Amino acid sequence: MSTVIAGWNQVTEALRSERGVERLYIGDWLRGRRLEALVELANRRGIVVSRAPREVLDEKAAGIRHQGVVAIAAELEYLSIGELLDRTRQLAEPAFLIVLDGIEDPRNLGAILRTAEAAGVHGVVVPKRRNAPVTPVVERTSAGATAFVPIARVPGAASAVQAITAEGIRVVGADPAASQAFYNADFTGPVALAIGGEHTGLSRLVRERCDLLVKIPLRGRIGSLNASVAAGILMYEVVRQRQGAGAR
Repeated sequence: MSTVIAGWNQVTEALRSERGVERLYIGDWLRGRRLEALVELANRRGIVVSRAPREVLDEKAAGIRHQGVVAIAAELEYLSIGELLDRTRQLAEPAFLIVLDGIEDPRNLGAILRTAEAAGVHGVVVPKRRNAPVTPVVERTSAGATAFVPIARVPGAASAVQAITAEGIRVVGADPAASQAFYNADFTGPVALAIGGEHTGLSRLVRERCDLLVKIPLRGRIGSLNASVAAGILMYEVVRQRQGAGAR
């Protein structure tokens, strides 16, 4: 099966990655150096490029804002949790993973993947239950990050946490009811951040299987953060601590 990738950034990153792209459609009204660079990139990979009017691109993109650029690509290949953990064993630095639990909004998922790629996360675990899959909307929101961030799709988050802890990777869950603030936790060793949905939080089993729960202290009147914002704060605390410790 194939999937649609739409938008300049998303298509460019797909072409730069090893993602299989079958065909590239470009709006017949587009001109300029940016377009020439994209076509050259497609040509180097042997991808067929077709000019098409707006109505064809609208149909291909199926309601996604495409900016005149649409690629038909191979469906995203998920890893198993075992394959993802195999990859972490080959790393020359401490493992850095994200486990999602209840992220049902595709835009939230895309934003988390975008930040994960920027922060150097080694892999994101996406459960089949209570979680959005990677859709064209997720691909677009991620700004092309799905081309570079390894994604493991698992039956459930709790079993993934169990497998990760068995590998010697500490799982730290985000929980507003936790007693410890995130900036007092040690993230310099192998770690997986467990992030729950902004309305439901982490499920009971995931919470119980975490090695540590931390909170993001809130000083305003609003009682919660968007899940992708909370994930970004925690990811960059890992980056900050590891830079200070010389791990990155």
